[in-house]
Amino acid sequence: MEIMINIKISKIFFQMAEYYVMKDVAFKPQAYERAARVIESMDEDLEGIYKESGIKGLVEIEGIGQGMAEKIEEFIKTGKVREYEKLKKECPVDLEALTAVEGLGPKKIKVLYENLGIRSIKDLERAAKIGKIRELPHFGPKIEENILKGIGFAQAGQGRFLLGSVLPMARRIEKKIAGLEFVSRAVAAGSVRRFKETIGDIDILTISDQPEKVMDFFCSMPEVEKVTAKGETKSAVRLDSGINADIRVVPEESFGAALQYFTGGKDHNIELRKIAQEKKMKLNEYGIFRGKKQVAGKTEEEVYEALNLRWMEPELRENAGEIEASREKKLPKLVDLKNILGDLQMHSDWSDGEHTIKEMAEEAAEMGYKYIALTDHTGDLQIAGGLDEKTILKYFAEIEKIDKELKGFRILKGLEVNIRKNGTLDISDEVLAKADIVLASVHSNFKMPREEQTERICRAMQNPCLDIIAHPTGRIIGGRPGYDLDMEKIFDCAKKTGTILEINSYPNRLDLRDAHIRRAVEKGLKLSLGTDSHARNQLRHMELGVAQARRGWCEKKDIINTMDYDELAAFLKSHKK
Repeated sequence: MEIMINIKISKIFFQMAEYYVMKDVAFKPQAYERAARVIESMDEDLEGIYKESGIKGLVEIEGIGQGMAEKIEEFIKTGKVREYEKLKKECPVDLEALTAVEGLGPKKIKVLYENLGIRSIKDLERAAKIGKIRELPHFGPKIEENILKGIGFAQAGQGRFLLGSVLPMARRIEKKIAGLEFVSRAVAAGSVRRFKETIGDIDILTISDQPEKVMDFFCSMPEVEKVTAKGETKSAVRLDSGINADIRVVPEESFGAALQYFTGGKDHNIELRKIAQEKKMKLNEYGIFRGKKQVAGKTEEEVYEALNLRWMEPELRENAGEIEASREKKLPKLVDLKNILGDLQMHSDWSDGEHTIKEMAEEAAEMGYKYIALTDHTGDLQIAGGLDEKTILKYFAEIEKIDKELKGFRILKGLEVNIRKNGTLDISDEVLAKADIVLASVHSNFKMPREEQTERICRAMQNPCLDIIAHPTGRIIGGRPGYDLDMEKIFDCAKKTGTILEINSYPNRLDLRDAHIRRAVEKGLKLSLGTDSHARNQLRHMELGVAQARRGWCEKKDIINTMDYDELAAFLKSHKK
């Protein structure tokens, strides 16, 4: 059973919510958005639930009523939802494309259509370039400028898919191919193996003495939408998710060289070929050759060894100093998922989460964690059910109660507070002092000038109650580039104040980005990992954050979640300067 159907249905429900906003229909947008979030966070496959229990099984899913269940059934049976197709046909604009531009929601798009007749990205870009958008009430020159920037950013990300969406697909295909009796090895290479934030396509390498059977199986998989090329040892398809996938069968004696070559990155490979040339050898996907004689290629390790280099983790292979570090035997011992003892950002149904404090804790304990931090939203963030100070005290009491009930597992009383425009926090220090851990983040005024935005976050870091800056740059991959910040000043201020910076593991955030993590490590800063989960299933996004930390050269000592509970509790009491 494939979880891909969940992704498709959640996307349809999100878009239906937007269509109903455009039509000014009450209640329906919230209902569809809630259902979409529930489906997006599910472990179980909707089609599997339906096959086993029918409509009744779908209705039993929290947040899915009879009407939603019937639409899911319709999609499973026909591949379509009639109501969605009707809304799409009736909508006068390309809502999906326009909402991909940062800052444009259905309400603003409706204003643009009614006043300027804007239906598409092309119309939007033309109107912005000739200064028409700034003339509209509540828009102005700055918003017009931001729209043009947002169009460029959205177009730059076309054809790329989030790692968090592609990784499960790649692993399922890898497992299927590896399980065939006529395949001795199969590995997903490319940017998936390097855990890049976004993925262009999936590359599978295999060893088999019956390549024609591999090609037949690969091209006939149920998730294949179209076969674009089929050969004796190489085939290419487009999957029903829209991403392209390739497969190659390579000889056993060349598998290591092929794996190294097709893993990349491009600049890393170019540098390796230069090193080979300096040694009077040739390196390609078939091996390392001296003249016509192959001297290495069966394993990656022997390929690197032939170049007098130590094997290096795929996440490091970007020609960003890893080759020099390998040569000098100074490669970092990268942090591993098994080193992570707890998750330090998540939300419960006390604010905008789907599950209770106890349910989140039980899920984390089942995953093998020793502790978590519950960090529900506060005060100013009313859209996310932000807690006021009176409610926070009740929330803390509930956490303490559940913490006592659990054996061998601890819950830290946490909050994710808002950094206001002037750099102050939206909850008083008196209440914050009662928390075990305090995260702060920017949730508004994203477009402040660089100097002001930097000063805003630096002022927040000076608060003695604040432990962690969450999703520090605010970027949304494929949505917005993040705030304009002087990151060197942010790092210096974090060092001066003893503030921890978060690596947010949510698939469309992965914030900090890898280059920023590398710089933070160089400056000796402490980092935390948090999944920003709003449902139990999302706790498993931790793997993505760990991969991001590894791409930033993090070792175990750099991440505070690798501490045991007592060590972490002591650290949180003493790290602020």
